[in-house]
Amino acid sequence: MMATIDHPVRLSTGTSEDLDAVMEIMETAFGNRFGEAWTRSQCAGILPMAGVSLTLARDTEGTTTGFSLVRSVADESELLLIAVSPDHRRKGVGRGLLGHFLDHARSEGIARAHLEVREGNPAIHMYRHAGFEPIGRRRNYYRGQDGQQFDALTFALDL
Repeated sequence: MMATIDHPVRLSTGTSEDLDAVMEIMETAFGNRFGEAWTRSQCAGILPMAGVSLTLARDTEGTTTGFSLVRSVADESELLLIAVSPDHRRKGVGRGLLGHFLDHARSEGIARAHLEVREGNPAIHMYRHAGFEPIGRRRNYYRGQDGQQFDALTFALDL
């Protein structure tokens, strides 16, 4: 079940050579308000690991508009990061990336998908709509730039 995207976008596999675009999206999508963004070294460090894949969303001009970072181990897969540039939100890019993640997981025989998200993140609606159910909470997991703490919610979906 591939998600419908409201404007032309192409999904493709990313590599470490795409880190500049990933970090630009990371900064504009997450900023440092909630402490959700990963550093460049964290992204560069995980990309070469077995079972990790980066998917990029690009518009018709080749501009990166979003990305997802996934790790699969055995029969489980985790959506580590998903981000969409603020000026491309609410156009189906996130749904397309999420749909691609789930379609790929199913085709690889993955039994269960996981993700974690900051409580209050608007993307929770998208995850719930895709069938993810809450399974846990990590209290005060995220720390914003002002020191405020936010819970992380964990979700799972049996495929």
